[in-house]
Amino acid sequence: MAQQATLYRMVMDDHLCPFGLKAKHRLEAEGYEVDDHWLTTREETDAFRAEHGVETTPQVWIGDERVGGYDALRGWLGDDVKGADDTSYQPVIAIFSVAALLALAITWGMTGAVGLRTLELFIALSMAILAIQKLQDVESFSTMFLNYDLLARRWVPYARIYPFGEALAGVLMAGAVLPWLSGPVALVIGTIGAVSVAKAVYVDKRALKCACVGGGSKVPLGFVSLTENLMMMVMGLWVLGKMAV
Repeated sequence: MAQQATLYRMVMDDHLCPFGLKAKHRLEAEGYEVDDHWLTTREETDAFRAEHGVETTPQVWIGDERVGGYDALRGWLGDDVKGADDTSYQPVIAIFSVAALLALAITWGMTGAVGLRTLELFIALSMAILAIQKLQDVESFSTMFLNYDLLARRWVPYARIYPFGEALAGVLMAGAVLPWLSGPVALVIGTIGAVSVAKAVYVDKRALKCACVGGGSKVPLGFVSLTENLMMMVMGLWVLGKMAV
């Protein structure tokens, strides 16, 4: 016989609680038979919260035990639930993985082979995608960036210019155009960034979050941030070296 769970969630004409849907799906996926109670008005929801002394919905009971909301349910079921201040490498893993697959698809589709151009495209696309993350909220990015970038701390406008420079270099490198511009831009911002990260993390031993994927980043400042900047440095040198040949 399936275990019983009781779920209270908001289901209104103007609002269907997404966490309630997630909780129901999660319980059913674990084999629970869900007694699904809908809170169909704001008044009914407020009365439910007051009665049970809770601030949010959905709320889950398993047997006579109140488990709590969706995150509490995930924890109760043994999922790894990250706190608001926990760090995560998931954003950069997603970005670099997609950039690598795009580079492989483009070079294979155009030439039928994978080679040095694939690596060039991987770095260029990674730069462009990372820049998009920053450009979604330049103000938030610049605030986080000012925590560690050496040039931005001396000249604040650089914190707002940086993502545009990264996007420009990435796009130009992806198209293999204007190397006289893309090479120096990537080399300069990559070098400043690498020195800044190395000083903040390995010299000053500061525990900071990296602005590499935008101002709301939970990625820890360290190896990944240094790698991003070293990639830009290498790509900048490579582009300039090809021009000299």
